[in-house]
Amino acid sequence: MARIYLIRHGRPASTWGDAADADPGLDEAGRTQAEAASAALMALPAEDRPRLVVSSPLRRCRETAAPFARALGLEARIEPLVGEIPTPAALTPAERGPWLRTAFAGRWADIEGDLDYEAWRAAATRAVAALPAAAIFSHFVAINAVVSSVEGDARVLAFQPDHASITVLEADGERLRLISRGREAETKVL
Repeated sequence: MARIYLIRHGRPASTWGDAADADPGLDEAGRTQAEAASAALMALPAEDRPRLVVSSPLRRCRETAAPFARALGLEARIEPLVGEIPTPAALTPAERGPWLRTAFAGRWADIEGDLDYEAWRAAATRAVAALPAAAIFSHFVAINAVVSSVEGDARVLAFQPDHASITVLEADGERLRLISRGREAETKVL
């Protein structure tokens, strides 16, 4: 079975509640975190090192993926299915934070919005399972979607992955198995 590495993006220059920048890049700490994640991945034994770099379309993930992609001499593949959880269309940027906090406190089946969030979680998990030997640069909620799915946990918040933390899975192209959760954030998102 091949290893898959889920890397949460580095610290962004602004938060998800900031209406001024809907797609922020990394701040200085985030750029340092991206370099550290790249170094950690490059330090893996050759047989375990990812051979594919995949990123969410959002800038903070692309910028976190960039140092590792450069180190491998590859371009990051953009995969929307490992992107941020879709926000209901009717919400303003200021309403997104409270909506997410409510979602975090509940179960996937109970999230209110424009789509079936259990189906979104399943699609994200299938997308990750289909990317063996990949380093996938993603988001807090998307990583929780995959981990909670693999663990059979109905809760949205399975754990609190820190910026640039690396969660390790094994895949056979269809099924996933959790090897280790990434470092958890000292400051909780809730």
